[in-house]
Amino acid sequence: MLLDREGPLKVLLAAGRSAALGHGSIVVVEGEAGIGKTSLLREFAEHSDNGCRVLWGWCEALFTPCPLGPLQDMGQLLDPRVAALLKQAAPPERLFPALLNALQHSGDTIILIFEDVQWADNATLDLVKYLGRRISLLPTVLVLTLRSDEIGADHPLTHVLGDLPSASVSRIALQPLSREAVAALTEQSGRCADDLYRITEGNPFFVTELLASETEPGRIPHSIRDAVWARLSRLTAGERKALEVISIVPGGVEPWLVRALLGVEADTLLDQCLARGLLRRDGQGAVMFRHELARQATLERLPPSLQRSLHSIVEAAISQLVTTKAPALLVRRVHHAASAEDGARVLELAPQAAAHAAHLGAHRDAASHLATALRYIAQATPEQAAQLYEDWAYEAGLALDVYEPVIEAHHRAIDIWRELGRIEKIGPNLCRLSRLHWRRGEGKAAEDCADQAVCEMERLPPGPELAMAYSTRSQLHMLHYRFDEAIEWGLRAIALADQLGQIETRVHALNNVGTALLFSDRPGGRDRLEETLALALEHGFHDHAVRAYTNFAECAVLSKDFVLAERLLAEGIAFATRHDLDTAAQYLLGRQAELRMEQGRFREAETIAQGVMNLERLPMVMHLPALTVLGRVHMRLGEPDGMAVLLNALQEGLATGELQRIVPVRLALAEGAWLHEDHNACTEQLTALASIDLDRYRSWDFGELAVWWQRCGMAMPLPAPSAQIPLPHSAELHGGPLAAAKEWDRLGLPYDSALALMQVRGADAGPALARAVTIFESLEARPAAALARKQAQRWGVARQLPKARRGPYGAARRHPLGLTRHEQQVLALIVAGKSNKEAAHLLSRSPRTIEHQVSAVLSKFSAASRMEVLLRLRGEPWLLPTEDVLPPWKDRPVSEV
Repeated sequence: MLLDREGPLKVLLAAGRSAALGHGSIVVVEGEAGIGKTSLLREFAEHSDNGCRVLWGWCEALFTPCPLGPLQDMGQLLDPRVAALLKQAAPPERLFPALLNALQHSGDTIILIFEDVQWADNATLDLVKYLGRRISLLPTVLVLTLRSDEIGADHPLTHVLGDLPSASVSRIALQPLSREAVAALTEQSGRCADDLYRITEGNPFFVTELLASETEPGRIPHSIRDAVWARLSRLTAGERKALEVISIVPGGVEPWLVRALLGVEADTLLDQCLARGLLRRDGQGAVMFRHELARQATLERLPPSLQRSLHSIVEAAISQLVTTKAPALLVRRVHHAASAEDGARVLELAPQAAAHAAHLGAHRDAASHLATALRYIAQATPEQAAQLYEDWAYEAGLALDVYEPVIEAHHRAIDIWRELGRIEKIGPNLCRLSRLHWRRGEGKAAEDCADQAVCEMERLPPGPELAMAYSTRSQLHMLHYRFDEAIEWGLRAIALADQLGQIETRVHALNNVGTALLFSDRPGGRDRLEETLALALEHGFHDHAVRAYTNFAECAVLSKDFVLAERLLAEGIAFATRHDLDTAAQYLLGRQAELRMEQGRFREAETIAQGVMNLERLPMVMHLPALTVLGRVHMRLGEPDGMAVLLNALQEGLATGELQRIVPVRLALAEGAWLHEDHNACTEQLTALASIDLDRYRSWDFGELAVWWQRCGMAMPLPAPSAQIPLPHSAELHGGPLAAAKEWDRLGLPYDSALALMQVRGADAGPALARAVTIFESLEARPAAALARKQAQRWGVARQLPKARRGPYGAARRHPLGLTRHEQQVLALIVAGKSNKEAAHLLSRSPRTIEHQVSAVLSKFSAASRMEVLLRLRGEPWLLPTEDVLPPWKDRPVSEV
């Protein structure tokens, strides 16, 4: 009998009906343990339409959860291809799209129920996030149950739920039963309803279990454990043994495992327990406790020594009956071996489970498995110990926001490998230490580790470890603008990698060499970056692919090749979004904000950069591009915090020691000082820039330094550059500011064009300043416009300037991806789910025109489908069209137009 649940049941049934129409959603059913979440869902399953398929999956309270546990439970029933990929331990980038395809093309409405997601592994959380972003487009309802009393603010599930699109999520918080409902349940028992309600506070499980325990009236237990124990005490010895053995296994126990544990009596004992309502079967025949609380209470009844013995028996039974290395069973074996405190078994199994988890991309789970093994490090052989420290440090370095323990683990691994004489194992640890120190801004320590890795590996015959040491050395040189050294070490790495057939090292090194060549204006850089990107995509190296997109796009933005930059950023952001590489996507968005700033689209740049900075826990290097752009744009717009933001960016940039993080910020600070006619502050920044080895500058950075040096009237001349200064800078430096402005216009940088016009002297000064003011005001660049007007007053040409505008500037906003007004209207209809035919009718355009405009929208989003456009919009809401571009029909149905 289901009481007090009519409202939640209506919500679930409505979600099912909406999914049948193609509008899926997520329903989160939450409440304390025993509140009746599963009972509600069983009622929902019984009342669902005939066209619905209800599939169940569970998250288990294992030491380290099984990756994709709920999907493992339902895989066979969902789709054969999904089941095959699960069996192969396919990575998420293959498995998740296959699941999405199965849901999209299912002839039925699919109800996916993930029970107890408070215990979900990271791969399952990633799946929830992946489906959550797409659920509104599927004939699917994803139901998540969770124990709200086990979810805190720092629980990973809290962040996942917060990231889900709110429009697609319904939350049902189940409340305790009312006093009337408890009274209805106790009508036939002869119990005092008021006492039962007071003791249980209306928790349905507590109520039903206490009613089933047949405890004498007046002696109501004070905890559910006592109720379960009381019920167990009246069972036969065989039934108790069956429940005790099964209680050792979280979740369901397969029939073959039950028989192995209980012998010939297994089926009889199970039937008795099922008849008593103590156990239940799932759709695939596995038996489990009717409620997890009953299992836990039964388990607590066992002495610790007996628990350890039973865990050992279960692990042995699984190992004897199963010959495959299925990830789900391997995870369970680790759990039981650890619970049995069988250190030798944990040391054998945990690394295997970690390898499976890492293959799926579940690096946190991999680190957790290895951490379990580290508890028994004293029992490990020296070689096992070194490998455990190394592997845990690698996985934790990828997945966890910790540094000291990871660095310490790498050093422990190095010490043991050295004692064992395994010098070849030292190199990879040193390379990873170099990367960790670089992330923390410890440049010298990073370079020391890279140098030591090369020294150690060069003592041995050439191997893959030496190739990666060369490439790590190359990468650090490239990041610090030592381009000759970066190219030299990178070519060494490529030659050795090719000799050894190491594709990944070749991809890594090609990126370093190509970026160094492009930054230093040498031939061959673009070819190498195109090759590294193609190889990374071909071999599924997603991190390397995003790194290639990032470096290639940065080179394009720097060299003012905005057509190439637009393509690379669009593809890179789309690629990162498609593969849920959110951090990489935010870094690329920072570069996109930089591109918009260069194009004079300051408000768009501000919106994008501020969106990145609003994210919490984004690593410093990943937000630095956005922070730098935010400071520069606010300085140019005259926002009061502009210089403070730039000083913050400078402080973070100095910690890295990299010119790419320092030079643009100091140049922006010099520009800000010049705009406010603060000669001392300008001199301070330019002097600091000139004190850096100028031969390490990229040509565009040196050109910008040179023109600011001249504009600020610095007394000492700059040394001649080793590289050719770009044309617009060169023109201004040699007395041709009008030619410089023309070149900036050709390249598409209006703000830089206006700055060049401010340098015009003589008879052309008046018209040049008039044009500069017009540009500055169109860009909302208030400080520059004010300085240009002041300059015109000093030179007596103020009458030639346009009339000063009052109040805020009314610059038209452009779309961050360059969509035209008509394309934005089409985008709005895509978001509304309108077909091309409906869009043509609403916009009074021909179907062919709409088809071309939809193609243009997809192209500018670098999207293969409308769904990918919608995914981008969820992560980048600033791409949605603004109200001023929408025509009057936007709130009217098609039939009224």
